[in-house]
Amino acid sequence: MSEERTTKKNKKEIVRRLGNQREIKLTFVFFLLLFAGMIGYLGHFVATSEQDMVNNSYNSRQQILLSRNYRGTIYSRDGEVLAETVLDEEENEKREYPFKNLFAHVVGYSTKGRMGVEAQANYYLINTHTSLSNKVANDVAGVKNPGDNVYTTLDVQIQEVADKQLAIYRGAIVVTEVKTGKILALVSHPDFDPNEIQNIWDDLVENQSSSVLVNRATQGLYPPGSTFKIVTALEYARENSDTYQNYSYQCNGAYRNGESKISCYHGTNHGAVDFRKSFAKSCNSSFANIGIGLDRTQFEETLEGLLFDEELPLTLSYSKSSVHMSADMDTDEMLQTSIGQGRTQITPIHLNMITCAIANNGILMKPQVIDRVENDEGEIVKGFKSDVYGRLMSEGEANILTELMTAVVQEGTASKLKGLDYTAAGKTGSAEYNNVKGESHAWFTGFAPAEDPEVCVTIIVEGAGSGGDYAVPIARRLFDAYFKEEMQ
Repeated sequence: MSEERTTKKNKKEIVRRLGNQREIKLTFVFFLLLFAGMIGYLGHFVATSEQDMVNNSYNSRQQILLSRNYRGTIYSRDGEVLAETVLDEEENEKREYPFKNLFAHVVGYSTKGRMGVEAQANYYLINTHTSLSNKVANDVAGVKNPGDNVYTTLDVQIQEVADKQLAIYRGAIVVTEVKTGKILALVSHPDFDPNEIQNIWDDLVENQSSSVLVNRATQGLYPPGSTFKIVTALEYARENSDTYQNYSYQCNGAYRNGESKISCYHGTNHGAVDFRKSFAKSCNSSFANIGIGLDRTQFEETLEGLLFDEELPLTLSYSKSSVHMSADMDTDEMLQTSIGQGRTQITPIHLNMITCAIANNGILMKPQVIDRVENDEGEIVKGFKSDVYGRLMSEGEANILTELMTAVVQEGTASKLKGLDYTAAGKTGSAEYNNVKGESHAWFTGFAPAEDPEVCVTIIVEGAGSGGDYAVPIARRLFDAYFKEEMQ
């Protein structure tokens, strides 16, 4: 009997020990897999985030690289120097910007921090892929290696035209290639001379009212005004795909709904208008009538799809555009939102991206400012191909908006673009700000040629007034410059 009990006891002990061993093995395997996962993640992070790690201001590797390499040169797309490191007789380095203020915001600076291409391409500029023989020769001579050179997509001639046309006004201009997303020009006023950044830095920082360092093209937030009617028109066409062409409205210069009132620009009476004419003439009353009947939940989804309150596929520093849209928003706010006023804010670059998507059959290309990286001997280190972000709207919807924007030029507020050697399509805007009647920013966004778009232009001139009077003539000169250069 005792032997039987002993046997049972031994069996239980064996089972207990085996159970413990199994738990130990499972625990070991778990931690082994966890450790392997951590190693894998770390390797992936290092491989995919090397640039971010090097660019981190706390990473001493930057200083190590700069102790061995000169900062590389930044070029325009046609090979003109936009930023370079110049050495004096004692090998002292100085960063110079030959065009001074012209590319201030987009190329940026590399002292007192970094901005623009200087920040975006910092990893490439401080590294070198010069030949081994050059490295040996430089090491023997006790001099640094030349950093890699960055070629941008920026066009000097178009940038000069944009800068000259914006002149003394505050505002911004963005010019892009429709089918590639390449940024040809990006101007922001007021500007500064990056050669003097060290001398003016303290004054700029201490002056809290100064916005000189703000890149208005990517960071400036403005009420879109009537350019937002592009979005409202898209939503109306989506909700009324079979009947939008039957729309009609009698404009007497103002729209009233209860205590809310929306007036047309300068109280203009547009009379009987259909959907096309409402857009071409930028009739606020008609678009208030359109907006009040829209499904707000669906409109919210459309706005999200157009990247409002969303991250943009943009490598330059930018601000998020914003718009308030909800099922319970009151009548007055809905009316204001329908015509691009109220709490709606957009950056010029974002409006340019929406316009490019329309011109490109609904597909948005990621904005691109760096074309390639080369070493000092002209060998390509890295090329940057045009990249598709995604579809913002259907091809049919893009065609509808293109037709409407063509009508703006042919019979509406952008008629100063009519009858030229090329066709154009666009939308003007006069956006009120500071709740002051009569004071407005002048907007234009559009593309050319209308039938086969190549180039897209977006302009805002702060406080200038009518988009048709102030922004459209600038657009014409930019289109002229683009097509003249293309013919050369």
